[in-house]
Amino acid sequence: MEITVKTAEQLRITADEFELIKQKLGRTPNFNELCSFSAMWSEHCSYKNSIKWLKTLPREGKKMLVKAGEENAGLMDIGDGYGVVFKIESHNHPSAIEPFQGAATGVGGINRDIFTMGARPIASLNSLRFGNLKEAKTQHLLAGVVHGIGHYGNCFGVPTVGGEVYFEDCYHTNPLVNAMSVGILKNGETISATSGKVKGNPVFFVGSATGKDGIGGASFASADITADSAEDLPAVQVGDPFQEKKLLEACLEVMNTGAVVGMQDMGAAGIICSTSEMSAKGEAGMRIDLEKVPTRQKDMKAWELLLSESQERMLLVAERGKEQLVIDVFEKWDLPCSEIGEVTDDGMLNFYMNGNLEATLPAYELVLGGGAPQNDRPYTEPKYFEKIKAFSADTIAVPADLKATAEQIIQIPNIASKKWIYVQYDSMVGAGNASTNAPSDAAIVIAKPTNKALALTTDCNSRYVFADPYKGAMIAVAEAARNIVCSGGQPLGVTNCLNFGNPYDPEVYYQFVHAIKGMGEACRKFDTPVTGGNVSFYNQGPDGAVYPTPTIGMVGLLDSPDDKMTMDFKNEDDEIYLVGVQRNDINSSEYLHKLHGVEFSPAPYFDIDEEFAVQHEIKKMIEKKMIKSAHDVSEGGLFVTLIESAFNRNTGFKISTTDTTIRKDAYWFGEAQSRVVVSVAKENRNDFNMLLEKMEITVTYLGTVTSGAVNIDGEDWGNVADWKEKYDNAIGKLLAGHESEAALSSL
Repeated sequence: MEITVKTAEQLRITADEFELIKQKLGRTPNFNELCSFSAMWSEHCSYKNSIKWLKTLPREGKKMLVKAGEENAGLMDIGDGYGVVFKIESHNHPSAIEPFQGAATGVGGINRDIFTMGARPIASLNSLRFGNLKEAKTQHLLAGVVHGIGHYGNCFGVPTVGGEVYFEDCYHTNPLVNAMSVGILKNGETISATSGKVKGNPVFFVGSATGKDGIGGASFASADITADSAEDLPAVQVGDPFQEKKLLEACLEVMNTGAVVGMQDMGAAGIICSTSEMSAKGEAGMRIDLEKVPTRQKDMKAWELLLSESQERMLLVAERGKEQLVIDVFEKWDLPCSEIGEVTDDGMLNFYMNGNLEATLPAYELVLGGGAPQNDRPYTEPKYFEKIKAFSADTIAVPADLKATAEQIIQIPNIASKKWIYVQYDSMVGAGNASTNAPSDAAIVIAKPTNKALALTTDCNSRYVFADPYKGAMIAVAEAARNIVCSGGQPLGVTNCLNFGNPYDPEVYYQFVHAIKGMGEACRKFDTPVTGGNVSFYNQGPDGAVYPTPTIGMVGLLDSPDDKMTMDFKNEDDEIYLVGVQRNDINSSEYLHKLHGVEFSPAPYFDIDEEFAVQHEIKKMIEKKMIKSAHDVSEGGLFVTLIESAFNRNTGFKISTTDTTIRKDAYWFGEAQSRVVVSVAKENRNDFNMLLEKMEITVTYLGTVTSGAVNIDGEDWGNVADWKEKYDNAIGKLLAGHESEAALSSL
């Protein structure tokens, strides 16, 4: 067939990119070659509209062992001769079309990124965004995504230990499904995603057979979701967690044979991606015989084999002469293992099918950071900023009945218990989870075989980023660090999942650029270098883009699991303090948005130096064992922090004084940053106050822990059990009785 610019555009390659491809090849590509460029130069694989800004993020650190972009995931030193490998990625578009498989294969893919480096995954987290929970479509997507995550993670045997879920109208068409995996390996035993330079070394295909599922997935992820997107269903992969469990064990075992030169999982763009990236890293090439690729469907064409994103597959380069060692391991685990080619020394990828040359491609020209385009996109300040600047809190009346308002707030889906969701996840499989019945702001996982523990969290309030991309992204990093510090950990590093709309929209690109700037500044302040992650553009529907959502996955370190700090009040008469300053601020709060319907208001108060000081002093309090609990103030404000601290042990609280200079709704429900509620044993009060005298931050006495009664400024607000019932059952009640209930129960 004749290849023209029209052919290229049908494959989502622009006319300019088509000319660039012809220039790099010195000729017009054939169809197989053009399909390969379509996948590899897609936004999903090439980061062509983001890489220049990503390079500005801090990637250096004392504990950094593998930097961003060097391997499939970042690696940081945790001491005792071990490192932690972690990464977060999106599977948004597939989940919008087929939520169960979209979410399940997102979990499978991110775990492969971890164990392909030689690390054993020990924990999973996620960050999820959906539309209005009252709508049947949202309930269908929520049910499918949660079931997919739970099914894959539970069967694979890695606990889901943490995450976050938000519901906002802007995610109605395009939900966000971000999956994070964390693993442990022995330093010096990392397997690199490289072909090596030795000509003649064999190339193996290992894992599940290849089918037509997932073809064009990388390109599919680089386009807007439309009413016709369901027709792209073949772009959604199908996962098998039991097969992946076998693949995990086989890969970790084969690494110990001494036969492996390099290995890479086949994720986005399948064989063409793994062959090109491994070859480019090794400054080599490959000859591949595509008919030797194990398939589960007959008569697959060359381009289908190159682009298939079937799950649970790896590309492995072995040392010549040690082939049988590799074959024996995969035969033991009853997994396909086929020698499909060999390493060459000319930098070219030559793909044959039954002896016929189907494609000849320069490996380096295909890959991220190589020959793929690196665009400078224009950006302009969003017009809606004018509405944000025009907002005045004076237009909002302070509610006369604060208790009734608080009851509404704790039942907002963004704030209410996510119990309906997390009971579907196995958080204890693998027995590495140190989270007992005492909850903490971050998940705590034992870093076996060391004596240390890891603090893990995912965070981003996208409403703040929408209001102010620069400040909102800083807050996302700061809150992640605050959650880890409040749990007794020391923040180590960041992986990010950057979810935005169409990058060709200058207002969307403004959000992206300023979010990167804010994230970079915060990561430098907290000494949490970015180890890697994912950019997901084109997250939008007919009504426009989703909120800019730069999700932060952060890992922290505890010298011992015994250093864990929990968020729950412990004993009656313990004293309650607020670390940080109360502000007269209701901006971008759940209270303002959900109860008053205000869409446009500034981001809440945030000062990065103030935040850093608060976290520093919280660390001191924990190290000196001066406090019994710590829980940061976030969505819902001070009241939600207090009531959440009371739930676990059914304690209550009595707050005797409030600041009369601050409006009551701001005092209780405002979301100004850099605040933490701590509790102190009564007998430690004097020592605690002596410690406070040496601190240069504001700490305010609030009241005491009670046996269950909630009392605010002398008013009886009932018993904590009644509050807990509302908090725990809010989401379940919303789901019950709707048309999708049958769909939920059938899963």
